[in-house]
Amino acid sequence: MGHADWAHDLAKELLETTLPRRWAHTQGVAERAASLAPILGGETDTLIAAALLHDIGYAPDLVDTGMHQLDGARYLRDVVGADDRLCRLVAYHSCADNEARQRDLLDVLTAEFRQEQPNLAQALTYCDMTTDPDGRHLNVEDRLAEIHSRYGRDHLVSRSITAATPCILAAVKSINTALEHSRARSA
Repeated sequence: MGHADWAHDLAKELLETTLPRRWAHTQGVAERAASLAPILGGETDTLIAAALLHDIGYAPDLVDTGMHQLDGARYLRDVVGADDRLCRLVAYHSCADNEARQRDLLDVLTAEFRQEQPNLAQALTYCDMTTDPDGRHLNVEDRLAEIHSRYGRDHLVSRSITAATPCILAAVKSINTALEHSRARSA
């Protein structure tokens, strides 16, 4: 069984019943990850697995710090013994270091997890930030607006997203450019 198959089963178990909308988002993010195969090649399975696992830290039984990226990565590392790369991708997804700063958890995050290579981290950010809560694809600007609308401008998550916006936009631009180059080469 590949990483993606295993990750699907785990994420489904943790999210489908307790957080069905989060599960819908997760499936949409994984679908988006699969679409990046032309630029990721052999790394696609790892990205799909990370996409499936990126929000498991929201599962009620996993919440510890309140930072879903860290809580999910810790669960993957400490409970299920997941691959280090998956743990790192989950821990830092969508420029999570900005939320860690807001929560005074940056030292904890950086002590426990190294950042993953930029191409996969950017790809996961792209997938997450171009998928709405119901799993539908949308542009990054609409996704950022949706997050602010859902949480309210003064919420810690909104402040974190505001700080992360340059990182998020750069990741989306990088992946879009790579996709354009891939299409041009195959045309």
